[in-house]
Amino acid sequence: MQTYQGKSVFGGIAIGRISVFGREEQVVRRTKIEDADAELVRYAGAKAQAFTELGQLYEKALKEVGEANAAIFEVHQMMLEDDDYNESVENIIRSSMVNAEYAVASTGDNFSEMFASMDDEYMKARAADVKDISERVIRILQGQSDAAGMTDEPAIIVAKDLAPSETVQMDKDKVLSFVTVLGSLNSHTAILARTMGIPALVGAGIPVDETVDGKLGIVDGTSGVVYVDPDEQTLEEMRTKQAQELEKKRLLQELKGKENVTLDGRSIMLYANIGNSKDLATVLQNDAGGIGLFRSEFLYLERDTFPTEEEQFKIYKTVAETMAGKRVIIRTLDIGADKQCDYFEMEQEENPAMGCRAIRICLKRPEIFKTQLRALYRASAFGRIAIMFPMIISVNEVRRIKEIITEVKRELDALGVEYGAPELGIMIETPAAVMMSDELAKEVDFFSIGTNDLTQYTLAIDRQNESLDEFYDPHHPAVLRMIRMVVENAHKSGIWAGICGELGADKTLTRTFLEMGVDELSVSPASILPIRSIVRNTDLSREEA
Repeated sequence: MQTYQGKSVFGGIAIGRISVFGREEQVVRRTKIEDADAELVRYAGAKAQAFTELGQLYEKALKEVGEANAAIFEVHQMMLEDDDYNESVENIIRSSMVNAEYAVASTGDNFSEMFASMDDEYMKARAADVKDISERVIRILQGQSDAAGMTDEPAIIVAKDLAPSETVQMDKDKVLSFVTVLGSLNSHTAILARTMGIPALVGAGIPVDETVDGKLGIVDGTSGVVYVDPDEQTLEEMRTKQAQELEKKRLLQELKGKENVTLDGRSIMLYANIGNSKDLATVLQNDAGGIGLFRSEFLYLERDTFPTEEEQFKIYKTVAETMAGKRVIIRTLDIGADKQCDYFEMEQEENPAMGCRAIRICLKRPEIFKTQLRALYRASAFGRIAIMFPMIISVNEVRRIKEIITEVKRELDALGVEYGAPELGIMIETPAAVMMSDELAKEVDFFSIGTNDLTQYTLAIDRQNESLDEFYDPHHPAVLRMIRMVVENAHKSGIWAGICGELGADKTLTRTFLEMGVDELSVSPASILPIRSIVRNTDLSREEA
């Protein structure tokens, strides 16, 4: 038996045969050509086919893993149409009189190296995307197939790394688990594994060759270990553990319809975080009490032009109607930092995490903000919509937002358009907002604490910098004290306060949040029932042992 350690992406136990996934090696040779125009026609044809294939992958991913995860293929289409990329390929073909395959490979390598050398984590991630689209075009030029290698029976997929296009083409019913040597916890493979709810590891030091291919394997997603050729004792222990995991899932289903109330009578709201209307099915399936965070920026990130008021209205209206009277908190545009839209034409910034982002963009470009607010207010006539504003640091910002809202309501009144009276809330994501929370509480109906940004700004650590993982501590006493302060200041002014960051789903802190008086936890849909189970088995009247 061999054991290999990796980073856990998603918990659970997978037992099955290992299938090593290997890309077909692309050997690109430099060949002299006589007719540059003819070669450019070849390139144009391959690029058009690649664009079509990416569109087909988008549609497949949309059905299987939702709009937010499918958006990567729209990004790839945009990169394929990028002027700089295409000019580089065309220039190499004409100036060096070489074949299109070589020109694409050279451009792909150059652009990938350029992105990889950037400081910004979002831009670094684009290096893999450039390689992916370049390899797709080369494959088409060389007449190679696009089939992802898979076995006929369900298997544990082991690979050096997996591109988005490769994971989407796999038959999800045949994937028991993902194990990759490379990749981060924020890679597409990791996101897909969490969406599918299957055990997965990244950064595993496992060989990707015939020494493991076809052998029996076990992936323990909780402890981050993969076993190859397990002995009988390990196999039996893991089968028992797997059965226990399945029983836990079955018991959690029995919590549907139950209240989120502790043994001593303390209640808390359990809401879901979603990225788009396609996620509503999982929200209802997991019995969320409402939506605590609708990330409206995905409406902008998934396209190459600004969404119109009508397009936004239809989506917000659908969500409000589907939730049938349950609260739906929609966060206004939160673009910036690691979420960039080229068509916004934002200036390059040395430190985008502290630059023009979120509410700052909206207040500097009110025409974009007002379009979204009109759509939100129109949709509020069809359900219980609440509007939440990100990255607030001052009372003046909130008052300016209210002035713009007044303008929007006047415009709707002039047109005779009906609208509701949505609650207005803000995200507490900076130490400044924490320290001003007593004053801010007088201006709004609720607070939602964004613990991801609050932690990184409090600790002065980029949460996406893997090399600083040992210093990044979301349980830091300073962060927990800030959460407590925000909740206390909210309650003094008679408003409620919740948490919508990743920390809300941290089951080791559920009791702590209850003790603090946190009114709401907004988590991924799959975390609703496990958190409910903890709440219902907690007795705050007794000291924890």
